Amino acid sequence: MTNILEAICNIVEQDNYDIRTIYAGRNRANSMGEALEAYIKDAFANTLSEDNEEMRLERHAEKFSWLGSQNNPPDIIIRGGDAIEVKKTESPLANLPLNSSYPKADLRCDSPMITSACRDCEDWETKPLIYSVGHTQDTSLKSLWLIYGDIYAAKQETYERIKTTISSGVGEISDVVFSETRELGRVNQVDPLGITALRIRGMWHIENPRKVFDYLHHTDTTNTFELVSIVPLEKWNECCEESRERIERINKLSFSIADARIKNPNNPANLIDVKLIKYCI
Repeated sequence: MTNILEAICNIVEQDNYDIRTIYAGRNRANSMGEALEAYIKDAFANTLSEDNEEMRLERHAEKFSWLGSQNNPPDIIIRGGDAIEVKKTESPLANLPLNSSYPKADLRCDSPMITSACRDCEDWETKPLIYSVGHTQDTSLKSLWLIYGDIYAAKQETYERIKTTISSGVGEISDVVFSETRELGRVNQVDPLGITALRIRGMWHIENPRKVFDYLHHTDTTNTFELVSIVPLEKWNECCEESRERIERINKLSFSIADARIKNPNNPANLIDVKLIKYCI
């Protein structure tokens, strides 16, 4: 089984971040978004340098139990391991659009946002969720942040309370016809002819991890590429010893692993022990 530490090692060792050129040349991507997602899959599967498409697909099938659908999260599920959501920005500090899905600390099998195929891809109830946030420019990946959801977003109840309160308030409007919906609300027959409907949708976004964790890392705009990952100490210890030893053997001046503490997203008065991993060139 692969993990976040293996992906970091593969990214650092591969050292080529012109991802649009790489994946367009291999007929695997028509856009930077597709190139970034393909790059993340290859980083976790250790297929960044694999030119044989059949071998690459075999390796993906071995490492992953789910490889996503266009309109439903997540983008990737590691077989027996974490889920991964890939987000691309064209501005280094841009907020991440989440559309109708609020931020998630983890991925839950009973979420109405996932498909039945994802729900049945393996026997699972809850998956740790990694946000993989890439900033791209022209054909290159300029920065990549790998952040666990439970140190980035609050618990589900925080967002559900807001969503439920808004939906309940809309439902109390008199003299309108409502229908069941997964959105915040839907009002039917708004006009006298009964031919107009109103969909009420939530459009969520979350601040870029560069902003959220700016007290840990300040971006040097002269860098060609930066990789920043914040791994809770508990998750670090859960990774196999082989993976921890592999990442600790990386011997590059621009690579570092440090102990740090971050604010708990559910109570900033409490601090969480983490490993801060950086590779800036």
